[in-house]
Amino acid sequence: MNKGLTTEAAEAAVRHARFGTLPERIRFDDMTEAVEVAPAGGANGSYDPEGSWKFYSCLAVDLGL
Repeated sequence: MNKGLTTEAAEAAVRHARFGTLPERIRFDDMTEAVEVAPAGGANGSYDPEGSWKFYSCLAVDLGL
C-alpha cells in the first residue's frame, strides 16, 4: 500500500509549488514614518472669517428659511 507519496503529501507538494512560502514579516517600525509638520497658524492653517461662509452647510439656510 506504500505508493511513495500519500495523497496529503502530494497535495501539500502541489500547494507549495503553486503558492511557495509566505512573504517576510514586516516590523511595525518599518511601516511607520515620522514627519515633522509646519507649526499651526501657517498659510494653510489660517482662519479666514470672510470666507468661512463658503463651507457652511445648513438645511435651513439652503432652503432659505
